[in-house]
Amino acid sequence: MYSMILIFIIFLFLVVKRYKPRVSAVIPAYNEEETVADVVNAVKKSKYVDEIIVVDDGSTDKTYEKALNAGAKVIKHEKNKGKGAALKTGFKESSGDIILFLDADLKNINPKKVDRIVEPIIRGEADITKSKFKRKAGRVTELTAKPLLNFFFPELNFKQPLSGQFAAKRSVLEKVKFEEDYGVDIGIILDADAHGFRIKEVDIGTLNHKMSDLSDLNLMANEVVRTIVNRAVEYGRVAMMDTIGNSIRMCVLGLSLTSFGIFSIFFTRIIPLYVGIALSILGFIVAMYYLVILLMKSCKIILTSKNPISTIKSFIYMHFPVLVSALILFAILSALFGSIHVEKDKISIQPVSGNLVIWKKAHENRTIAIKGPYTIDSALENESNIIRMPADAIDTLGINYGDKIYIYNLSYEVREPLPGENNVIRMPQEIRSVLNVNIGDVIQDNNLRKIFKNVYVLRNIYTSEGLTVKEGVLIQTQSNESKSVNIYFDNKFLVSTSGIMKEGYYSVYVNGIKVDTIYFDGNAPANYTIYWNGHIINIYIKENGQSDMMFANSLRGRFLDFNITNSSSL
Repeated sequence: MYSMILIFIIFLFLVVKRYKPRVSAVIPAYNEEETVADVVNAVKKSKYVDEIIVVDDGSTDKTYEKALNAGAKVIKHEKNKGKGAALKTGFKESSGDIILFLDADLKNINPKKVDRIVEPIIRGEADITKSKFKRKAGRVTELTAKPLLNFFFPELNFKQPLSGQFAAKRSVLEKVKFEEDYGVDIGIILDADAHGFRIKEVDIGTLNHKMSDLSDLNLMANEVVRTIVNRAVEYGRVAMMDTIGNSIRMCVLGLSLTSFGIFSIFFTRIIPLYVGIALSILGFIVAMYYLVILLMKSCKIILTSKNPISTIKSFIYMHFPVLVSALILFAILSALFGSIHVEKDKISIQPVSGNLVIWKKAHENRTIAIKGPYTIDSALENESNIIRMPADAIDTLGINYGDKIYIYNLSYEVREPLPGENNVIRMPQEIRSVLNVNIGDVIQDNNLRKIFKNVYVLRNIYTSEGLTVKEGVLIQTQSNESKSVNIYFDNKFLVSTSGIMKEGYYSVYVNGIKVDTIYFDGNAPANYTIYWNGHIINIYIKENGQSDMMFANSLRGRFLDFNITNSSSL
């Protein structure tokens, strides 16, 4: 049973591997007796092309005979119908899975260039390919086609959108419209993009055409313009630029008026309060009115589009600067409205911005961050000795989770915030009273240290098996000259810390008991040795740089606090 399945899989693999799509070449020609045979001969040498069809579009010279003698299948129009009509005839008469289109006036086409056009489709990389090449001419492309395409179809960025050298799957060509004239090339590309087909531009090097005179170029330009404009109307691009574009602009105008009015209320004194309120209300009404119109018309265009994704992409391309402006205004308004606080007898709005922090050196793998603002809230039930604050807040204060803040000799442990409260500081009533803050107050990050100024914190600076070392510090608002303190236990280096250290007495505790008080005269270096229960504690003080923490002297708390749980492991 398994062997039969394996044989079947191998058979399918060989069939798929040996399958080669059939390629037909269609060459429209009108009075091209000088070059048509060379084009046919080049295509004949292609390793992919199986069929060559030349459509003689009512030529009055020997184009028919030259193409026929070169080995092509030739179909003749009795009168000149136009390039698009010739391509359509050739497509209908072809039998290939892939159709290659080439102009008959090419002077230096060769098999390699032909193969490059069809290879991406054969490899499954594209549904339609468009060639780009170096050439002397291109006036209609540069002066007419590209400006219109950039305006109506900005998502398309082809070097030579009017190139007549392209290839496409038959399934693609069956779904597009063939214009009768010179608009056929760009029309096929625009239709293919609207249907969501994969389009790839292929570089085939240098290619020389027969130079057209001004009358032919004028005719070509008119037909190309007509095709692009018609497709722009058909695919809603004109509506995007006109109707929808106007709605977007009016919506942005309304948002701008609203932002200006709100800004004048909070940040200026020149404009009267009632004028700012009136501008805000007027702008909001205008913005909402045109936003509804914008949504309704946009949905209509997108829902009726053959390829909604392509239409949305084009919409973004065409109105990207305006959309960005609208997003900026929405961000400003959301920040302002997010500062509304409703109380029992009043509504207060206090806009507070975040604090942009840029570190000169990498700080915890960051060089830049937005911190705050923070909203004060009450402590949770049964958490009367706990302060919860976000990581940015403890980073600003220079403390860590697990540290203890002391207020009137009562300790409060610092813990992580609750999920979803990354800008909320929860603290008991006693701390709020001492710090003079209330529930609902919004504190900027750069004001946080001012509120906690001179608050005593016992923070952990070293932890190992059997030993923990904490230091007592007072939070400061500004950096000053500091001292470095190196701590040794039984001649083993433990940790180095730094802080502002003024002249005075400093207490050292072990297991909650004060074992010594050292006197620091303000001059470094200074060395101190403390003996406790057969152990030696060495403290070396030397000059350091700057610090925004002050070591607590004996009057404010503990300088160093050693907690030894297992002295035998030390």
